[in-house]
Amino acid sequence: MQLHDVWFVLIAFLWTGYFFLEGFDFGIGVLTKLLARDRQEKRVLINTIGPVWDGNEVWLISAAGATFAAFPEWYATLFSGFYLPLLLILVCLILRGVAFEYRVKRSEERWQRNWEHTIFWTSLLPAVLWGIVFGNLVHGVKIDAHKEYVGTVLDLLNPYAILGGLVTLTLFTFHGAVFASLKTVGDIRERARRTAAVLGPVAAVTVLGFLGWTQADKGDGTSLVAMIVAVVALIAALGANRLGREGWAFAFSGVTVMAAVVMLFLTLFPNVMPSTLNESWNLTVSNAASSPYTLKIMTWGAGFATPLVMLYQGWTYWVFRKRIGTQHLAEAH
Repeated sequence: MQLHDVWFVLIAFLWTGYFFLEGFDFGIGVLTKLLARDRQEKRVLINTIGPVWDGNEVWLISAAGATFAAFPEWYATLFSGFYLPLLLILVCLILRGVAFEYRVKRSEERWQRNWEHTIFWTSLLPAVLWGIVFGNLVHGVKIDAHKEYVGTVLDLLNPYAILGGLVTLTLFTFHGAVFASLKTVGDIRERARRTAAVLGPVAAVTVLGFLGWTQADKGDGTSLVAMIVAVVALIAALGANRLGREGWAFAFSGVTVMAAVVMLFLTLFPNVMPSTLNESWNLTVSNAASSPYTLKIMTWGAGFATPLVMLYQGWTYWVFRKRIGTQHLAEAH
C-alpha cells in the first residue's frame, strides 16, 4: 500500500468519525422541534450535546485539512464544483454555533425561540446537504480533462444524490433520537424511544434503497459486506431500542452510520471523484495526490496527533456521560 492509499484510508476514517459523531448531533438539533414539548425539554436536548458539539466538528476540519494537504487536486475540484452546497453547510455550521452560544444570553422568550429555530434549520439543512454532496461524490460529476468541474448546481440535484440526502436526514435523526434516549431521563426519554421506533423503519427504507442502488451500480464483494453490516446493525438498533437497551441501540445505530460511510468509500476507491464525461478524466488517489515527500511528513504528523485527539475526545464523552433531565436545569435561562 502506497502513501496516497494510506491517506485515502485516513480521510475515509475521518469522515466516518465525523458522521458518527455529528450525525446524532444534527439529529438532536432536528429533534428540538419534533420531540421537545416545551422550552425546558429543548434545553435538555441541547444540553445533551452542549459539551461535545464543537469537538465533533474537529473531525470535519481534520478531514478537510487532510484532503487539502494530501489530495490538492481533489480538494480544488470538490470545493469549486460543490461550492454552493458546501458554502451553505459552512454558513449553517457557523450560525448553529452562534445559536448554541447566544440562545442563553438573554431570557426573553422571543430571543430564545428565534435561536431555537436557527438550531433546527441549521441542523436539518447540513444533514440533507451532506448526503447530496457524498451522493454526487460516489455517483460521479462532470469533470473535464483539466480536472475542472464543468456542470451546474442543478446537475448535483440528481435522483441518486437526493436519495442520499434523505438517507442522511432520516438516519441522523434516528441516530439522534437513540442518543436522546441514552442521555435523558423521565418522560422525554420514553418519547425519544418511541420517536426512534417510528423513525427507524423510515431510515431503514431509505438506507436499503440507497445502499442497494450503490451496490448495484458500483459495488463489489467488500462493499457488499459493508452494506450487510449497515443493514443488520440498523435492524439490531431497532430491536435494542424496542427492548429499552439504549446503549446497545446507540452502538448499533452508530455502526450503521459508519458502515454506510465505509461502503461509499469502498465503492469510490481508487477514484476520489469520478468523471461522468470520460473515465480517463477521473480523479484518482494517484493523479490527485501530493508528492510522496509531502505525504511522508504528513504521515508522521498524523501518527502523532490523531491518537491524542481521539483520547481527548473520548475523555470528554466519559466526563459528560451522565443522563440529564429537566430537574437538572439551572433556574436561569
